[in-house]
Amino acid sequence: MNAAGVCDYTRADLDAMQNSSAASFVTKSATVSPREGNPEPRYRDTAWGSINSMGLPNFGLSYYLSYVSQAQQEQPEKTYFVSISGFSAEDDVALLNQIYQSDFNGIIELNLSCPNVVGKPQTGYDFETVAHVLDTVFAQFTRLPLGVKLPPYFDLVHFDQMAAILNRYPLAYVNSVNSIGNGLLVNPHSETVLIKPKHGLGGIGGAYLKPTALANVFAFRQRLKPEIQIIGTGGVQSGVDVFEHILCGADMVQVGTALHQEGVAVFERLTRELRNIMAGKGYRKIDDFKGKLKTLD
Repeated sequence: MNAAGVCDYTRADLDAMQNSSAASFVTKSATVSPREGNPEPRYRDTAWGSINSMGLPNFGLSYYLSYVSQAQQEQPEKTYFVSISGFSAEDDVALLNQIYQSDFNGIIELNLSCPNVVGKPQTGYDFETVAHVLDTVFAQFTRLPLGVKLPPYFDLVHFDQMAAILNRYPLAYVNSVNSIGNGLLVNPHSETVLIKPKHGLGGIGGAYLKPTALANVFAFRQRLKPEIQIIGTGGVQSGVDVFEHILCGADMVQVGTALHQEGVAVFERLTRELRNIMAGKGYRKIDDFKGKLKTLD
């Protein structure tokens, strides 16, 4: 499926996802009120991935709930994800109240990891705030499955600490990972940065991100309760990348940069490539290899 923020901003984007071969889709991370996001240019493709500083542009939660309500009627066999991103626990409650008062019956993704909103730190790096947000959310909202999108972590103790927090809650899943925040890519010919916001600093995605994403999927699969599933996100450009995410423990895989570059046809290509890899290895189903990465211990 798509990663939140890619091919999910406008109704036309969502139509493309609805009519694609993707197993599902997630809406743009929505805020309480519509946002224009950061100034352009705020996204650039590169040879090895992408850099962006979008700043959560979206039409507000009502826009996406309206679309998904109609989509559920047209294709009830699909499971739909709605992504939300509050700027405080109070915002998250307001967004969840709005969802619970609608007829949405899918899955909620709580984005704790946007690195590109000026003046707003990533919630996922403040472990005390993460616990406060989840305490607040699960004290009131348990009817619909809810997962969290996490930033990338880089230290083993952070995997331990975050997993200990997440295991306290009835989470449906964690999504690992969002982009690596505040990277910098330059154009050596013009001697300029590639994007305008934050003096050129932005989230790094694509092939740059894959080793970090795989490490996060693998580390959390070892530490989280079995009932908490994992969505692997980061650096998925081929069927091999999908295979590696699942091998590390992902139950589902999201595509960001490659989807932006190729459009929704990427899902058919990735599925075909994954099937060929499985056939070559003699695997008949995903569970034959999911989470079975071998170490050299």
